[in-house]
Amino acid sequence: MAEGPVARVLIDSPLPQLDQLFDYRVPERLREFARPGMRVRAPLRTGGRIANGWLVELVDESDYGGRLSELEDVVGEVPLLTSDVWRLVRAAADRAAGNASDILRIAIPSRYVRVERSWLQANADAASVEAGALPDEAEIEGFEAGRVAAGIAAGERLALGADPRPVRLASGAWVGAWAVTLAQAARTVLAADRSSLLVVPDHRDQEQLEAALAEQVDPRRILRTDARQSGGDRYRSFLDATGEAARILVGNRSTVYAPAARLGLIALWDDGDPLHAEPLAPGVHARDAALIRQEQSGAALLFLGHTRSVEVARLVEVGWVHEVAPARQVRPRIVLTEQQDAPEPGSARIPSAAWRQAQEAVAQGPVLVQVARPGHTPMLVCDRCREPARCAACGGPLAVPSAGGQPQCSRCGTAATGWRCAVCEGTKLRAATVGATRTAEELGRAFPRARIILSDGERQVSKVGAEPALVIATRGAEPVADGGYRAVLLLDGDRMLLRESLRVAEDCLRWWSNAAALAAPRAPVFLVGVGGALGGAFATWRQTEWAATELATRQETRFPPAVRMASVVAASDRLAKAMEAVREAAPGIGVIGPAPADDGLERVIVRFEYAAGSRVAATLKAEAIRAATERRRPVAGRRPGRPPTLRVRLDDPELP
Repeated sequence: MAEGPVARVLIDSPLPQLDQLFDYRVPERLREFARPGMRVRAPLRTGGRIANGWLVELVDESDYGGRLSELEDVVGEVPLLTSDVWRLVRAAADRAAGNASDILRIAIPSRYVRVERSWLQANADAASVEAGALPDEAEIEGFEAGRVAAGIAAGERLALGADPRPVRLASGAWVGAWAVTLAQAARTVLAADRSSLLVVPDHRDQEQLEAALAEQVDPRRILRTDARQSGGDRYRSFLDATGEAARILVGNRSTVYAPAARLGLIALWDDGDPLHAEPLAPGVHARDAALIRQEQSGAALLFLGHTRSVEVARLVEVGWVHEVAPARQVRPRIVLTEQQDAPEPGSARIPSAAWRQAQEAVAQGPVLVQVARPGHTPMLVCDRCREPARCAACGGPLAVPSAGGQPQCSRCGTAATGWRCAVCEGTKLRAATVGATRTAEELGRAFPRARIILSDGERQVSKVGAEPALVIATRGAEPVADGGYRAVLLLDGDRMLLRESLRVAEDCLRWWSNAAALAAPRAPVFLVGVGGALGGAFATWRQTEWAATELATRQETRFPPAVRMASVVAASDRLAKAMEAVREAAPGIGVIGPAPADDGLERVIVRFEYAAGSRVAATLKAEAIRAATERRRPVAGRRPGRPPTLRVRLDDPELP
């Protein structure tokens, strides 16, 4: 047994076999500095290496019977890993069969020594408590009086429908009404001296929310925690969040892991946005992390959006989340139109009715035109059968990258010389989707006196004024207009639905709804080329009912989120062993595959019920550890082989 304090350390490593706490003796020279939550450096027995890690806890004794190694060093002067964040990270990693250290690299920013020292000298937390007074409680408008505030105080999980209109703040700035709703909710929590985590998809949403918050609370109580900050500023905000003062933290998906004193609210705006899905291993969605943290902390949880994700629809159906309907139903004026087979010259594929409305509206103020993709002609199809054109070399989509350019593969860049359709043997191509750049060119010729504003991934525009202008924006990149848009034209709806994905209809409904919410009151919103149940749900603003119907369909076909799925990639022999172990641990699971994957490996998809999630995740994690620690039998004259690969991803948004 070790004498003196023992540090339990999580090694910062992607190796699954190191995803556990290791015991180290704290030497006399470090006992004053070693505290839970500190970064540390610790020796590894293999090769005499020194590794970075996190001191999770200090105990008096170790269960290890041998002699413990000593900590090498303590890094920094401020504990960064709080106990509640550690519990969240550990639970989220276990649910996703991943490593806790991978999530910690996302949750905790890189250390900046100069920033840390200046923060300590200024005693920023004490100064903030004195300077930033707590506000009075505010009424959360748009819902039954006191219902949302009471739910927040009781720590409920609520799904709210956002008011689909722009509103003007006292400062003169225009923001979405949803931003005011979240700001009022955060103010209510701050009035009780508790903290809030407000998670939004991107910087456009964050700017609106910060503007709304600035009019509700003292700005010194607001902290940004997003990737657009410089490294030093982000680290300073994180240090401020570790203090005892109640704060409102605003940022993107990693904000859900931020430290917060006396957490009272976690809120996600538009949780169906793909930007809430974490691309880095182990790929925990911000919604799932928020649900775990809410259950651990007892804080309230709000899901707010113009549309409801199918995942939240499932949570409402099972009673885990409570639906709160708006006190008054407000919906934009939406008009469904049929795509003209032969558009008028210069009409930029806009139907006649919408064309006339655009001509009238642009004389009064800004008009929004939403298109599917950036670029010039980003999607080509066969002229005869309309099948999407694919590259003969890699199967990627063919496109024209710029005006006057030649068709080529969007994935590998191979020129489409001698292309032939695999379905009908046709040899001619035609544009299926016209990009934002070409649309701007066409509208510029059709409206020679109108100012053209282009907003896409390369040209980011957050706001436009009330002056007449044609704003051509790709989906999700629409700027907020002062006073709202005088007309909104949603083009390429049928082309958007061509994307091969289970979530394509859900995504399209969300894109259209968010764009329609930017329109001025009674301004027309035209959806071009889409009808049926999806178009009807959008036109009548019944996205909630559509999500419930979509959930029922997925329950019949056993697709997420009705069930959970995991993708497992490995060599065929290792894959067979892993599937045998999973079937033994969780009888009744479904296995789809195997199918070829990259590097000569194979992939299977495992389908299982939520109740079996912990067993499936634990078994797959054990198989990943077993694969990583195996050594192939040495062959004379060859270097030792690398351990077999086994990659696991649970709840992959790209599946099925």
